[in-house]
Amino acid sequence: MSISAPVPIDLSKGERAQLESWARRRTSAQALALRSRVVLLAAEGLNNTEIAQRLGVHRPMVRKWRGRFAAHRLDGLTDDPRPGQPRTITDEQVEEVIIKTLETTPKDATHWSTRAMAKEVGLNATAVHRIWKAFGLQPHRQETWKLSRDPQFVQKVRDVVGLYLNPPERAVVLCVDEKSQIQALDRTAPILPMLPGTPQRATHDYRRSGTSSLYAALDITTGKVIGSLHSRHRAIEFKRFLQTLDREVPAQLDIHLVLDNSSTHKTPAIKTWLAAHPRFVVHFTPTSSSWLNLVERWFAELTNKKLRRSAHTSVRALNTDIRAWIQTWNENPRPYVWTKTTDQILESITTYCNRINETAH
Repeated sequence: MSISAPVPIDLSKGERAQLESWARRRTSAQALALRSRVVLLAAEGLNNTEIAQRLGVHRPMVRKWRGRFAAHRLDGLTDDPRPGQPRTITDEQVEEVIIKTLETTPKDATHWSTRAMAKEVGLNATAVHRIWKAFGLQPHRQETWKLSRDPQFVQKVRDVVGLYLNPPERAVVLCVDEKSQIQALDRTAPILPMLPGTPQRATHDYRRSGTSSLYAALDITTGKVIGSLHSRHRAIEFKRFLQTLDREVPAQLDIHLVLDNSSTHKTPAIKTWLAAHPRFVVHFTPTSSSWLNLVERWFAELTNKKLRRSAHTSVRALNTDIRAWIQTWNENPRPYVWTKTTDQILESITTYCNRINETAH
């Protein structure tokens, strides 16, 4: 079976400029940007297979948009009209909304609302909402992030991820951390129960009755948790927790600990204790990388399912509640399965940083 040669593509200066604009401009729809790159590579003389490999897409997709451009030029790269009421919003209006959303802010606020943007561009709020939804824009949301500056970031990620994906034989891997300063809070009035049409209600103010600190070790294989509660979180308490782990884990197994870089984990007393107990092997996560320690995911479950909406009149009551929750968890433990390889993590970080740099310019 013979394969026909790909359709040759020759571009005018105007077509090339428009395609490069669509492919480069961050406000372009991703689909249109990808189609533009297909045509630009075709104009360089690459065949469909080479283009598909370079862009990470399927060959039929390349063949489709190459042929559409050859037949209809720039108009061929837009989607076919769909049945229904004719469009009342032009492409220029859509582009104006996107550009203003990404590149400007209103005079009286830090971000656009649908009503403010509608007033600015002369559309209704529903139209603005639909445009934002189509392009994945959420001006009302803000997320926090921090990139680790640890000089050994790559080595530490490879070390910890290697433990998750290929745990050593005759050993247990424990993700360890402390959740410090858990407050025993009691509302100033009784919590009102949920009713049809009315959510559970609690007063906004509360009484503090002290704090507790929880040390926890999550077994990545079984999902079980070893926990220990203390009134403080110093190196002394951490050493006691290590002694607890030494008693709880069968003597014939090595213990690999995934830890953060807290100063309480690196004091001379801790180093001396670890040296005297060689079956303990410590693996430190990079700085500012709590996402790499799976016990943090378990702490989030404890907070969301127990602590956030509970009330405790004393630290003793708080500790009793936490111990009961851990016991219930261990009756039906659910291990967290790590799936990302180190290379995938580093590639994701690199891609995100490149996007940020391109946006900045």
